[in-house]
Amino acid sequence: MTESSLNQRMATKLAVLYGEESGEATYAQLLGILENCRIPARPAHALSQSDTVLICYGDHVQASDRTPLSVLHRFLKTTAPVNTVHILPFYPYSSDDGFSVIDYYAVDPALGGWDDIHALHQDFRLMFDAVLNHISAHSEWFQAFLRGEAPYADFFITVDPAQDLSLVRRPRALPLLTPVETNAGTRYVWTTFSDDQIDLNFSNPEVLLETIRVLLFYVQQGADLIRLDAIAFLWKVIGTACIHLEQTHTVIQLMRDVLDAAAPDVLLITETNVPHVENISYFGDGTDEAQMVYQFSLPPLLLHTFRTGDTTALTTWAQGLSRAGDRTTFFNFTASHDGIGVTPALGILSTDEIAALLELTERHGGYVSYKQNSDGSRSPYEMNITYFDAITDPAVTEENPMLACRRFFCSQAIMLALAGVPGIYFSSLYGSRNDQAGVKATGRYRSINRQKFNLTTLLEEIADPLSIRHQVYTAYSQLLRVRAEEPAFHPFGDQTVLAVHESVFALVRLAPDQSSEVIALHNTGEQDVPVQIEIQNATVWQDLLSGERYLSMEGRLNLRLAAFQVAWLKRVSG
Repeated sequence: MTESSLNQRMATKLAVLYGEESGEATYAQLLGILENCRIPARPAHALSQSDTVLICYGDHVQASDRTPLSVLHRFLKTTAPVNTVHILPFYPYSSDDGFSVIDYYAVDPALGGWDDIHALHQDFRLMFDAVLNHISAHSEWFQAFLRGEAPYADFFITVDPAQDLSLVRRPRALPLLTPVETNAGTRYVWTTFSDDQIDLNFSNPEVLLETIRVLLFYVQQGADLIRLDAIAFLWKVIGTACIHLEQTHTVIQLMRDVLDAAAPDVLLITETNVPHVENISYFGDGTDEAQMVYQFSLPPLLLHTFRTGDTTALTTWAQGLSRAGDRTTFFNFTASHDGIGVTPALGILSTDEIAALLELTERHGGYVSYKQNSDGSRSPYEMNITYFDAITDPAVTEENPMLACRRFFCSQAIMLALAGVPGIYFSSLYGSRNDQAGVKATGRYRSINRQKFNLTTLLEEIADPLSIRHQVYTAYSQLLRVRAEEPAFHPFGDQTVLAVHESVFALVRLAPDQSSEVIALHNTGEQDVPVQIEIQNATVWQDLLSGERYLSMEGRLNLRLAAFQVAWLKRVSG
């Protein structure tokens, strides 16, 4: 795309958002921001099967002699079999473990400084969070709003509490409006998530311009990917659900245009914990919005699969997956700093099947969080539990830890085999269990999956061959090494999902240039099962994980999978 056509796209979007006159003035300011922005040169990077993202907090690993970010860097450099690190919000914050940002332009001094981020970037690609839907009530922006100071007097959304807001879709069981005392008296500000997270007013073009400055600043500091947190709620129009509005999509498209102009190698990834059809709308037309979207339906569907030993729902859903163009892909994950979303399973799993997952979560030592509905009722929003303890009952793990590790290994192999870029949460890579002490200490359910670790202790546990951490880390590392070397797992490669047995999730992956083909088989059940796959020609297939070879004969490939066995079969001749 030429510079002039890109500029025209930006001008048109601003006119749509703010009207011709205001849009034109905003466009002139945007051009000034772009002209003054200096982006350091960086090596070009094309996504491939070697791309894997580790999701972690800046203080996930701690030691007394160094800043947490430098400790994390040292730990990951020696143990993490990934090339990209997503550091969850590392800015000064006041609540929500980082997602109530006080200052977008600073590193939390409790974690370190920008030098630590830059050092980490020497060894890893980095994903930054852009938490732009809201900002902390303790931020200078909001404090200036309370004082009535320009330009912040119109940076936030104020609403008469008598207004009918019943249509607004809520992600929390908390009040939507929060009363605050300002120099002009009591005002009610919009707070989608909590009374400490004040929503920004994007109908004010000055807010949009300031957040674009933030995005470009992150690129200057080394961001290779930018995660747009809670982006679906960005624009508000009273009388609507205030989620997925057309204006929100337009803002994301404008952000994509800005990055295409200033740093075309930087990728946008949208975080929208919603039903699948709504989620994939953030691909846009495949060229104009996010390059990646979170695969939010995968975690609950995988959990359902291992609860039942039946892959039917997972297979049916995966057979319907498609990317919006040849340069977009999914961000596949099973666990994150948040819980396992319930909403993304709606329309895929039945009410009874979802209820069974909620019961399983509580039986396995986890918790269920709820959201507020427009009619005043509550619905389950997420399951708070580590993915390891979700997949296997902790009581069973104590009796047979190796069986629990095999179950977990199988679940993670499915995620890694699917087309897309894998995102692995720190707790999953290092085999963490439910942190009940964390929940007790904070009073928050999400703390169950946010445990922090002492560097020496964690290294010792990983090195202990009898520990669950060692078993999980070792198996995961092998999976990642094999995946990184196999072109068939390219995020833009083809994917065909097969129905071969009700307990087996099977798919064929094909490299973009068709130079390599892999049949990935995963037995999610507790029994050995026979598998038969139609193969046109006599072919030799080798399991990339075990090295075992199989010969297809008379148009069929026959093999037997043990309970929770994973076999990634590559065509080696024929």
